[in-house]
Amino acid sequence: MSIEVLNESGVKVDENALVDLARHVLDGLRVHPLAELSLLLVDEPAMTELNAKWMGESKPTDVLAFPMDELRPGHQAGGDDDGEPEAGLLGDVVLCPAVAERQGATAGHGTEAELELLCTHGILHLLGYDHAEPEEHKEMFGLQAELLTSWNDRLGGR
Repeated sequence: MSIEVLNESGVKVDENALVDLARHVLDGLRVHPLAELSLLLVDEPAMTELNAKWMGESKPTDVLAFPMDELRPGHQAGGDDDGEPEAGLLGDVVLCPAVAERQGATAGHGTEAELELLCTHGILHLLGYDHAEPEEHKEMFGLQAELLTSWNDRLGGR
């Protein structure tokens, strides 16, 4: 699995931990081991610009996801004729550590946990999950919680 991190945020972030988390999420969702993912960390002005251009909101946001190939986890759409998942370019997850820091403080779990949540959330969006409708919301946030729980268990129940 190829996971590239580019930190343009000016904030020190444990990039290796984000890569490990992303790999955990993708493995948990049975995404092909040759799939490619890009994690981009940006500052608030860059995130504001991206959010305005793609979402019509002229303020910074916490995470944006830009899918590339139509890949889906496991045996869902995107698999080959044998039902196996395909390799391909998942896309880009863009994170804003400054926004994550504020949200993590508000939530009482800190910046690192917030970045983990946002990274997981962004990957789920790349894989076609959404939360616009109540049933979608329940499925996506349930899966997000399961993945983060298994991640935290792996780290020794942080």
